[in-house]
Parts: sequence; C-alpha cells; structure tokens
Amino acid sequence: MASLRDIKGRIDSTKKTKQITKAMELVSASKMSKAEQNAKAFVPYSEKIQEVVASIATSNMDASHPMLSKREVKKTGYLVITSDRGLAGAYNSSVLKRLHQTVQENHQSTDEYTVIAIGRMGYDFCRKQGMPVAKSIIGVPDQPNFSEIKELASETVQMYIDEEIDELVIFYNHYVSAISQEVTTTQLLPITNIPHNRSSSQYEYEPSQEQILEVLLPQYAESLIYGALLDGKASEHAARMTAMKSATDNADDLIGDLTLSYNRARQAAITQEITEIIGGVAALE
Repeated sequence: MASLRDIKGRIDSTKKTKQITKAMELVSASKMSKAEQNAKAFVPYSEKIQEVVASIATSNMDASHPMLSKREVKKTGYLVITSDRGLAGAYNSSVLKRLHQTVQENHQSTDEYTVIAIGRMGYDFCRKQGMPVAKSIIGVPDQPNFSEIKELASETVQMYIDEEIDELVIFYNHYVSAISQEVTTTQLLPITNIPHNRSSSQYEYEPSQEQILEVLLPQYAESLIYGALLDGKASEHAARMTAMKSATDNADDLIGDLTLSYNRARQAAITQEITEIIGGVAALE
C-alpha cells in the first residue's frame, strides 16, 4: 500500500496537471470561437466565386479549361490538413488513418501518388510511413491568413495544370459543432462538381470568358484549399478543447479517488497508533 506521502504527492501532482488542462481548455475555447467566425466569414466569398465560375462553365458559350476536364489518372495528389501539435484527441489520427487506408486500397507503388502536407503531424506521419511528400508547410498560425498558405496552394494547383498529378484529393476535419468533427475527403481537382448556375445575376465578361476562366479557376481552387484549412483549424481547436475538458474531468475523478485513499490510509494509521498506545498501557498494568 502506498504511503501517505506518496498519495499526497500524487494528489498535488494531479492538481497541477488539472490547472494546466483547464487553462488549455479555456484557451482552445477562445481560439475555436475566433476560428469558427473566420470559417463562416469565408463562406460568402467562396459561394460568390463559385457562382461566377458556374456562370461561365455552364453557359452556352464555348468556354473550357483543363481544370474542368477529367483525364486518365496516372498519379494522384493527396493534400492532408493536420495540426502542428497533439493533445487534440483523435483530430489528427482520424485524418491520417483515412489517408493511410486510401493509399493502401488504391495504390501499389509510391510512384502512383504524392502527398502535400499542411501541419507537422501529417508531415511526420508520412515520412515515418515512407510516403512521398512533394510539398509541405509547418507552423501555420491558429488564425491563418490566405497569404500564409498562398504559395503552397498556388504550387499545388500548378502541379495539376502541369500534369505532375492528374487529380487532387483533400483530407481534413470538417467542423460540425464544438463537440463534433467529421473526417472529410473531397476531390478538389479536376473541378467537376460545380452546381448549375441558378443565380439571377447577369455578368458581362471582358475580354472573354476563356481568359477570365484562365485566371479565375486557379483562384477558385486555391480558395477551396484555404476554406478547408479554416474549417480544419476550427475543428482542431474544438477537438483540443474537448480533449482538455475530458482530461480535466478525469483529473477531478482521480483527485477524488486519491483523496479517499489518503483519508483511509490516514485513518488506518491513526487507528494503528491508538491500538499500539492502548496495548502499551495494558502491558504496563
């Protein structure tokens, strides 16, 4: 049985851990609120650029672009969004598990795919698993600006345009609520899921639809990557907040159990001392 000093030490250590997890929970809650606002604020821009692209792509005019056309898939690009730090529950592991399963099911050789990693956890995982990493970015801020990932997004889209890859699939956690995040897999390129344009807006294009499309489609694809990153960041903070809340609750339970054990051990020690005193007195008589 542990001594009173050992139990007291564990209680003090668990209380200090609880203070840390509680602070991390509050910090993550604050970051989650801001990240959720960023993700929602980006939606109107994303919808508007999608509307313009759909207006051109679904018009009767003879506008076309390689990013809108499927081709034989010889090499697939996987863009995976993870965090730079752990302590976020299953946030990273669920995405990386889906990526690993997809690679195992669809590819026989590393020549058939490549990975673009956003976040240290995804980058390290791919390196350990021997997956080829074409591009990566580490240290993305908790509230990222587009300028901070523009180069990676632009280079990734250019890989498709240059036919280095024949399709681009993105893996990330979609933010549903503070307690729910869903692993999402979406084909980013080629762009084949543009909805039919139902907007009442009328557009006039200068100089031409083809030239506008040439500029707009890469920007649209880059905006999808940025939107997924914002969504993933909101999910990351929510997952970390939930994980830290669970850790704090577990610390409370452990402190309660240790306190009960401490009180029992102390009572047993007091009882033993009283018994020894009574026995000594009886022996003297």
